[in-house]
Amino acid sequence: MQIQIHTDNHIEGYEALATWATGELTNALSRHKDQITRVEVHVGDENAHKGGQGSKRCMLEARLQGRQPMAVTHHADSLYQAVTGAAEKLNRMIDSALGRAARAETTPG
Repeated sequence: MQIQIHTDNHIEGYEALATWATGELTNALSRHKDQITRVEVHVGDENAHKGGQGSKRCMLEARLQGRQPMAVTHHADSLYQAVTGAAEKLNRMIDSALGRAARAETTPG
C-alpha cells in the first residue's frame, strides 16, 4: 500500500506530519492492506488566517484493486483528529463496499 501526503501552504512541519500520518494510516487501514494499492492524503487548514473550530481538513482517497476510487473527508480541530477521523470513515466505507461485493458473489442469481 502506497501512501502519498499532500498539504496546503498553511500546514507546517511536513516531514513530521508525513511520517506520523503514514504510520497512522498504515496501522488504521492494515486489515485492508491487501486490497488497497494507494492512499492519497490531502490535509489542510481551511481557516488558517482566522483560526476557529473544525478548520483542519483531511481528505483520503483510496484506490482498491479492481474498484473505483473511494474518498472521504473529515473536519476537526486538529490535524490528528482530522486524519484519524478520516481513516475511521474510510475503513467503514471499505468494509461496506467489500461486504456488499461478498454478499453479491454468494447470492444465487
